Amino acid sequence: MTKMQLIDTHVHINFDIFQADLEAVRSRWQQEGVVRLVHSCVDLSEFSSIQAIASRFAEVSFAVGLHPLDADKWGNDTAKQLKSLACSDSKVVAIGETGLDFYKANNYFQQLVAFEAQLAIAAELSLPVIIHCRDAATQVREVLQKWKNLKGESVRGVMHCWGGTPEETNWFVDLGFYISFSGTVTFKSAKQIQESAAMVRSDRLLIETDCPFLAPVPKRGEKRNEPAYVRYVAEQVARLRGETLLSIASLTTQNACELFGLAL
Repeated sequence: MTKMQLIDTHVHINFDIFQADLEAVRSRWQQEGVVRLVHSCVDLSEFSSIQAIASRFAEVSFAVGLHPLDADKWGNDTAKQLKSLACSDSKVVAIGETGLDFYKANNYFQQLVAFEAQLAIAAELSLPVIIHCRDAATQVREVLQKWKNLKGESVRGVMHCWGGTPEETNWFVDLGFYISFSGTVTFKSAKQIQESAAMVRSDRLLIETDCPFLAPVPKRGEKRNEPAYVRYVAEQVARLRGETLLSIASLTTQNACELFGLAL
């Protein structure tokens, strides 16, 4: 029998909420077949704590970037510092998370400056970019389309914790991006996310937890999400697409390896 392998493409396990029992958390993700994790980064100050986890656990790779809600921290030296950090460790496999968020902030220009600078670094280093997009699909599309028109090629990357409509999903797939679904795809009210998960192209499909946030059904009542729960995301995506859990696990694992250059 084929052993199921899962990859959680977006975690934040450096947060304090995991500090007391991270070894037990790891045991649970291993029991569920999670063989690789990509640790995202919201602020450059996190780099050392994330790097320490990646050094401790062989299956963890990571990104470096500045979240759009922290775009006010972007300064004259930030790009240089970010690039230096990205080049400092071979386990850095992406830039991000970056992007645009107009749900919680309206500082469009600040966010745009930080986003475009991080796209440039990702392109220069031939790394994929992890994009956070909330109430900003049109604007993110415009930035990526402009980049493609100017440079003649798309930046590679993933729309993480995707919450868009099927039409918006197609925008980003057409730009060459992967679409990653989180625990929100299990929520009863998340109809447009479920529609997107059902129709997205197979070679662009990814799964994640975005832990410690957004615990999936049936764990939604818990205060902390964790990587082991990516299985529930995979199960729901399989149901929505009329496929088996094993086939979705295999597909999303292959896609994650291709995007992030991961080896199993």
